[in-house]
Amino acid sequence: MYSLKGQIAIITGGARGIGEGICEIFCNAGATVALWDILDLGKETADRISSNSGSVFFQKVDVTDNKSVGNAVEKIISKYGKIDILINNAGVIRDRSFLKMSPEEWNTVINVNLNSLYITTKAVLPHMREAGYGRIISASSINGYQGAFGQANYAATKAGVSGFTRALCKEVGRFGVTVNAVAPGFIKSEMSDSMPEEIIKAAIEQIPVKRIGTTEDMGYCYLFLASKEAGFVTGITLHANGGSMPM
Repeated sequence: MYSLKGQIAIITGGARGIGEGICEIFCNAGATVALWDILDLGKETADRISSNSGSVFFQKVDVTDNKSVGNAVEKIISKYGKIDILINNAGVIRDRSFLKMSPEEWNTVINVNLNSLYITTKAVLPHMREAGYGRIISASSINGYQGAFGQANYAATKAGVSGFTRALCKEVGRFGVTVNAVAPGFIKSEMSDSMPEEIIKAAIEQIPVKRIGTTEDMGYCYLFLASKEAGFVTGITLHANGGSMPM
């Protein structure tokens, strides 16, 4: 397995779901993880992972707020002196058909899923540039490429994540910083668990590998891109969907 021993990683939206899976995989690989989330559940998640597999600490952070992010970054730098990895995983959905979608539903998704990348990356990147090393990996989605009914806001943000990735990598590669994204397909989650069984079965039938993805699957995708061994991989969106859409 790729080693992250001695590295400091920030994982936003780490309290549950894919973020929680990334935290576990990174801790197992030896990283010290700052679990960022707006939910107090993050403390519980951090304590559980720490007791099982490694070093993770919770910071309650609003990734849409410059001050909240800036304060959290400064605390990490003060204690550890560096930030090696930034995982921009925090995200929300506010699904509704476009003509019924409210400005609040549009703006909330844009702010959390896309504007937060500007805020978090802006706060972390100077420290990576100074160190001459960094890994920035953000959460895109299969629906940023294929679209989905009722997700004009969500799909726009996830397509934007991939565009952000392709552009930023051209600016920061000379500093030893790589910028990539991961686009999950159908992943087991609280949301998928709430779906009718027949809908889940029909969705899995459309996936060539004939199973739903797991948070562990996603964690390993992020682990590869976060590793030192992936130093020549930058500007890509890694599609992890079991073959359910053509690349």
